[in-house]
Amino acid sequence: MNTSHSSNTQPPPTISTTPPQPPPTTIPHATIEEFKALLEKDVRIKVAGIDLDGILRGKIMTKTKFLSVLQSGFGFCSVIFGWDMHDKTYAEELSVSNAANGYRDIIAIPDLSTFRRIPWENDIPFFLLSFYDPKTRAPLAVCPRGVLKKVTDELASFGWEAMCGAELEFFNFKETPETLAEKGHTSPQALTPGMFGYSLLRPSLYQDYFYDIFDQCNNFDVNIESFHTETGPGVYEAALAYDNATKMADMANLFKLSVKQLGLQRGIMPTFMAKPYADQPGCSGHLHFSIRDINTKTNLFAASTASASGPGSSTPFGQQLHSPTSDAEESTEATRASLDTALNRPNWETSVEGVQEMSQMMKYFTAGLLTALPSIMCILAPNINSYKRLVENYWAPVTISWGIESRVSAIRVIGPPQCEPKGTRLEMRVGGADINPHLAIAACLAAGLYGIKKRLEMPVGPTTVETGEGPTGGERLPKSLKESAMKMLEKGSIAREVLGDEFVEHYGATRLNENRLWETAVTSWETKRYFELV
Repeated sequence: MNTSHSSNTQPPPTISTTPPQPPPTTIPHATIEEFKALLEKDVRIKVAGIDLDGILRGKIMTKTKFLSVLQSGFGFCSVIFGWDMHDKTYAEELSVSNAANGYRDIIAIPDLSTFRRIPWENDIPFFLLSFYDPKTRAPLAVCPRGVLKKVTDELASFGWEAMCGAELEFFNFKETPETLAEKGHTSPQALTPGMFGYSLLRPSLYQDYFYDIFDQCNNFDVNIESFHTETGPGVYEAALAYDNATKMADMANLFKLSVKQLGLQRGIMPTFMAKPYADQPGCSGHLHFSIRDINTKTNLFAASTASASGPGSSTPFGQQLHSPTSDAEESTEATRASLDTALNRPNWETSVEGVQEMSQMMKYFTAGLLTALPSIMCILAPNINSYKRLVENYWAPVTISWGIESRVSAIRVIGPPQCEPKGTRLEMRVGGADINPHLAIAACLAAGLYGIKKRLEMPVGPTTVETGEGPTGGERLPKSLKESAMKMLEKGSIAREVLGDEFVEHYGATRLNENRLWETAVTSWETKRYFELV
């Protein structure tokens, strides 16, 4: 296994790695007038920002108030970054929000591009918020939308745009918050019985709920591409329509909110918890990625289309990032082997079917993601329960691994002949449905960009039939939230390099806080096992 972070065959490209400065927040007068017209018949507006656990925190406000803060923003209590998902302040005082600074206000500015109406709330207008530092007016280092914007801005500075997809699984139960509390959050009643993936029967038991999710989400500009049952009692899976990274993160977050609200209206509780049952598969949150040229919309992950873009494309690295295309590809096996040896390519570059469909950019991106995976693990698996899903024999990846069309690997590479070249992409399969979509997408893109800038080699070869049923040779991923948080917080970690020290220090501390709560909890497993007999 090659453990080196850098290739010995090519030097790093000479490009600036300084993050671009945030654009001015000034909104043209015409735009404000446009929104005044759009909201003419409304009296109240709903707004919400996203905390580190991916929970929407918001309020309704008068239209007059909303229109008055479009330019300047408004004060929003910073405690949403100073407490956990149950509104308990962190034991450790963190820099953004703490008792010493009085849990001061931060600045919230509505993102007008996120305007939509909530169909099941009488079409109330809705906007997502981004958070800014009140002194510097810079994007708040721990704002999930801001973290993602930093990465997408850097991609844009190279002439690239990240395209993403999300697949979210969730269990559904015949419960309400009250009935579940009465049961002590144990033994919830599944919405439908049995293991029945892709069933056309089970959805008819709650057909209005099933179709309402699909229809109402699309009416809410949360575009569901496909929707079906998964294996397990009462499990559904939704695939959201491919879009740019920011829109996908927004849609994935709003999808979870939408499903929960629509369920509560019917006495149904959905859960995106990674592992609700000990003896059932968990809820995955798979993410798909590709990078395209901003101007030509060419998919730069596909070997054929990336090579066709040529040196005149906006790709700053030119053809150096494209898979080699030369007369050697039509030469004899002996000549091909000699070329591979000369270029220090591993055998799988030409022997494993499907690898040739990957552009060099895609290989660098995949290598960066694999190399950084342990360092960003606590973003992809952000909760104690996340690691109950990441165990052997449940189709959940547990090692640093990748493969062509491999659903047992951490990264599944998808390309021709399973799709057209323009559909070439990779699927990150580590994350569960409990991810914060903005942070997970940001971390994966930042890690992939790290691989491109460093021209990293793959740390492991692809999973193939020859390696057995599962991936071999790759490092075991962290087995606990504490282990993964400590990996992120290590001095000089890749997470620090690609996401910044301020974010890493704050986010890592919140995960360690979650771990401390778990370590001091007395569970029902313990009382059942020890109460009488010890």
